[in-house]
Amino acid sequence: MSFVDTAQIHAKAGNGGAGAVSFRREAHTPRGGPDGGDGGRGGDVWLVANRNVSSLLSFRDHPHRQGTNATHGAGRNKHGKNGEDCITEVPDGTVVKDSTGAVLADLATHGMRYLVAEGGRGGKGNARFLTNHRRAPAFAEQGEVGEERWLNLELKLMADVALVGFPNAGKSTFISAVSAAKPKIADYPFTTLEPHLGVVRLDGRELVVADIPGLIEGASDGRGLGHSFLRHIERARVLLVLIDLAESEGRAPAEQERVLLHELESFQPDLVERPRLVVGSRCDVAGPDAETFTGPRLSAVTGQGVRETIGKLADLVQEARQEVPAGEVYIVHRPEPEGFVIERDASGAGWVVVGRVAERAVAISNLSDPTALAYVQQRLKRLGVDRALARAGVRTGDSVQIGNFMFDYEQD
Repeated sequence: MSFVDTAQIHAKAGNGGAGAVSFRREAHTPRGGPDGGDGGRGGDVWLVANRNVSSLLSFRDHPHRQGTNATHGAGRNKHGKNGEDCITEVPDGTVVKDSTGAVLADLATHGMRYLVAEGGRGGKGNARFLTNHRRAPAFAEQGEVGEERWLNLELKLMADVALVGFPNAGKSTFISAVSAAKPKIADYPFTTLEPHLGVVRLDGRELVVADIPGLIEGASDGRGLGHSFLRHIERARVLLVLIDLAESEGRAPAEQERVLLHELESFQPDLVERPRLVVGSRCDVAGPDAETFTGPRLSAVTGQGVRETIGKLADLVQEARQEVPAGEVYIVHRPEPEGFVIERDASGAGWVVVGRVAERAVAISNLSDPTALAYVQQRLKRLGVDRALARAGVRTGDSVQIGNFMFDYEQD
């Protein structure tokens, strides 16, 4: 199948470059000061919504996306080169979720961007640590490791109208008659196994129609194609409910409408509140119970009622667009937590400092150098780690872990 609406992505951002330890050495320049340059910043991994991308097919066999690593700093204050960002295009309507199912971003419209993995920051060269009390710093920072994680991608089609009906209700025949879409059409249930989009134009008006695979009773509970495609109806402005007048599965028209609306409401209650148009389909081969249906009728094969249906849909879509203008979307904002917290470790005997600011101060420093270790201690103290440990009840001799660094706590 060429249409893929669920996928995973493994994002690995580039690592930052290390800062350089260097001193100026030139003739007639005794005691040249430090001139080590900073490392570059690693490349980020971005997801960008693009209306010209139709599905998540590119992730099915190749889920890995990676930013490039930065280069290290050098002497004479030469800074390292930044890594290149990895820009990955996804279809409009792509939802990004973490492993728990929480929504991280909703790339609903063309051009929206989401930072999947942030590149590591470059380490500072020894020239950045020059002070009046530290005239010859012999240490520099290491580059930060880029973020790496797995995320889930889920596509929800962006359409003005979604076709809803039982299998073989004539949805594919209708969309093929009113647009250039060419879905597979045959006389057996579930001929349509993947959604199709078609652009319909009428009297200068344009609307996008989505052909969704047929629903059956229990679809909201996962029966048939169930949840796999019900989510593609979520973003539709208007619903076109096609009632099969040829008695689909032996159901009367009223029973078909009742079951379809029940499944929509069970999946997402507000779907039944969307503007909708209920039309009898396949009126050219209508069964004996078709007389009980009093609504408008159409036949995509003969063309009866097709233009009238498109006109009514265009009016409903225009009204819906005025209520929610194009480009207005709901964006999920989940700011990154700031600061740090003090927690007990898994054994309950020690303590762990959790927070990027504290972990980064330790991770990028060369703790084997006494001068660098003293600098890290001062930095953690400025961040308030010492006070937080004391308030948490840490006592002298307790083990404390910050990132991969573990030490025994001693109160000042």
